[in-house]
Amino acid sequence: MDSIEEILGELPLPHYVTAEDIGFAVKAVTVHVAEQWPDGPRCRNDRAPHPCRLDRWGRRVLDQRGFTDRQIRALTAEQEAPL
Repeated sequence: MDSIEEILGELPLPHYVTAEDIGFAVKAVTVHVAEQWPDGPRCRNDRAPHPCRLDRWGRRVLDQRGFTDRQIRALTAEQEAPL
């Protein structure tokens, strides 16, 4: 976690996960994928250490809705850069 994430903390989960929240979560995990950098994996979108805040939020929302790790990996597989 980088210093800005320490200050901001985690993004809150919605009280009730709606279809719109699931859409945002899928977008978050497919846009904020890992990309290899000399100092380790970083988010392709915001260059924060991976997993970044939005990736973690998206995965927590999908987990809350019953998505398995395998299903989430399938969503992100096409987007990931080789590590």
